[in-house]
Amino acid sequence: MNQQDNLQRFLFDGSPVRGALVSLDVAWQQVLARRSYPLPLRTIVGEMMAAAELMAANLKFDGTLILQMQGNGPLQLAVAECNKDRTIRATAKWDENLPEDASIQQLLGENGRFVVTLEPRLDKSQTWQGIVALEGDSISEILENYMRRSEQLETRLVLTADGSRAAGMLLQKLPEGHGDIDGWERIQLLGHTLRPDELLSLSAEDILHRLFHEETVRVFEPETVSFSCHCSHERVSNMLKMLGGQEVAEVLLEQGSVEIVCEYCNQHYVYDQDEVNQLFEYDVVAMVRESRH
Repeated sequence: MNQQDNLQRFLFDGSPVRGALVSLDVAWQQVLARRSYPLPLRTIVGEMMAAAELMAANLKFDGTLILQMQGNGPLQLAVAECNKDRTIRATAKWDENLPEDASIQQLLGENGRFVVTLEPRLDKSQTWQGIVALEGDSISEILENYMRRSEQLETRLVLTADGSRAAGMLLQKLPEGHGDIDGWERIQLLGHTLRPDELLSLSAEDILHRLFHEETVRVFEPETVSFSCHCSHERVSNMLKMLGGQEVAEVLLEQGSVEIVCEYCNQHYVYDQDEVNQLFEYDVVAMVRESRH
């Protein structure tokens, strides 16, 4: 079934619960088109994209939410970024011998880390990071435990991804005093019955009816989600300036040009000698060449 990529938020009027459903079709396909992910990593990256959108759904925050796992094991890096405008991107790095039946902890290795980052759009000095304990057998379990222990938010996450779509549902308990005190237990148990194949094939409307037709659910307007990479020639140029003229010129002399490839969208940025000199506003290439003699 063809579904537009969207985020659907909802609220239970008689119970202390809010929720969201996300379906990523085109956005997920655009991520897959840029890398040939092995099966276990495809599941991880797709579920991280869905989780990022769901966790950002109720944030009043002008910036980017980033989920990032990194380690010294077969899985070196997996990251998903979700912006306030509901644009998303993701990427990963891994060894060729990535096992198919290993746990997330085994894939990341002994030094594995999972970090949640909130990066403001304007004032980067206000960036916040939280360390997620690798407790659980899946992305959903790990994030549920993090939300419960670090954020004191009871959360139920159902996540899934295949070669066509990534999808997820979030249910979250609201503070005490809102609605039926037994509502959270009832609704999260109903949510737990949602199967991965239903998440991948049913519309948000059908899922809400299938699970909660006996509840009073207030459904908000769906929000469109899309893939977008904010790399640009200006951003790459600024990065090269931070590296310094000597280091950039040495790469150019050794390789004939300076080439930067965006890990997210596979866009290639190539700088020749004239462009490097123009970037630093003097003949940095000639200076490095002379220093070698």
